[in-house]
Amino acid sequence: MKTKATYNNRITTADEQRLYSHLLACVAVESPDAMIDRFQSLFLDGCGYPDRDVVAALDRLLASPEIEEYFRFVLNRCCHILINRWQTNTQLQPAIPILVELLESVPNDRVLELSRSRSVRRLRQVTHGFRDTEQYLALKRLARIIEARHSALPRPRQAEAVPLGSLINRYPYLYEHCLVTEDSDLQHQQYVRSIQVEAQHKFEVDLTHYVTYRMRQGRLHRQGQTDGIQKLRVVPNPTLLNDQDLVSSLKHFARRRDHGPSYRDGAQRFLLTHNQGASFREFKEDLFDYIMADVNVGYSQRQFKSMLEDHLLSTFSDSDGRPVDDFLRVRTCSNLFNFLVVDPTAGRQHYVFLDLINNLGPVQTTGLLLRILLICHKVKPFLERRFSVLFNHYETASSETVAWLVNMFENINIALSLNFGSVDLSHTHSR
Repeated sequence: MKTKATYNNRITTADEQRLYSHLLACVAVESPDAMIDRFQSLFLDGCGYPDRDVVAALDRLLASPEIEEYFRFVLNRCCHILINRWQTNTQLQPAIPILVELLESVPNDRVLELSRSRSVRRLRQVTHGFRDTEQYLALKRLARIIEARHSALPRPRQAEAVPLGSLINRYPYLYEHCLVTEDSDLQHQQYVRSIQVEAQHKFEVDLTHYVTYRMRQGRLHRQGQTDGIQKLRVVPNPTLLNDQDLVSSLKHFARRRDHGPSYRDGAQRFLLTHNQGASFREFKEDLFDYIMADVNVGYSQRQFKSMLEDHLLSTFSDSDGRPVDDFLRVRTCSNLFNFLVVDPTAGRQHYVFLDLINNLGPVQTTGLLLRILLICHKVKPFLERRFSVLFNHYETASSETVAWLVNMFENINIALSLNFGSVDLSHTHSR
């Protein structure tokens, strides 16, 4: 049985390098329109390309019996040679979605050279197969984000049914896991991190402006200044939640000290009891109590309580007598996300997560996950990875069909911004 090719065990051939060097030289001096024409002629139509040496190198690659196994890496790198050049220039970035869209186009049926007909048929076959790869999905997501960044169109409201995948620009915590593949080069990884930071900052600024607007509106309303309210510049709700749900979420995750302990207070109190000396078994028992303290009493008395306890106490039970350390804490919390959200290694089963949302609602479910994050910050990427698995699973579904997941994504965005970002609303009233 053939083993599926992976990027890390491959050596770049001379013919691949010939392709890459050629495209690097061209993109440095040619316009995006010219490069897109080149790309279509070379990789999609398979005819009319002016550089015969490059065509010969491509034909030799296509003649390889393993081409179906590794062509995704070759074509992805060729795409990113162009993308890496364009993404550094705001004016050139709109060419990226055009390039990605080109990969779905039907080849031009010009008269083919008889001497290359076999190679062209092979080329079209493997290029068409590229659409079923992780690399192509990552390119499509990148294109959606760039289109959203350059679009003047209003954001969709939750009532509008759009594919879940079209909303990815709204959730920066998904970027790294949805836009980076095993063969992504360092330049692309750095670019993804930069747009992630920008998107997160923009959301936090928009959220702060919205809260400030609501505070002013509420103050003027209490003072009976109707004219003043009408003169306020309206700041739109930056989420897909309705105004009432957004305010509830903000109050919940930015809890004022005089309104009861915040999530951070609870996490700090838990950590103080587990400095040095506690055994791993004691840590798991107390962690169970810490999690259940935030779960509705009625729900906690049902199957969830025993399932969670069994899962926790059986986690690395051979280490129960050891003092709890950072390694055990990270592994335990990461395993909790497998149980509570989705286990990427177990067929994407997430029935516990669905049950939590149906019974506790998105705000309380987000709060439960936040409690775990706040006692072990290192597992934040693990939780983000779990949500990217769900995003990938439902990517083509209508946002209306998976409204429960959209609500979760929005609440996670708020909770992460308030507890890990620069937003501080602990001194405000969001009315």
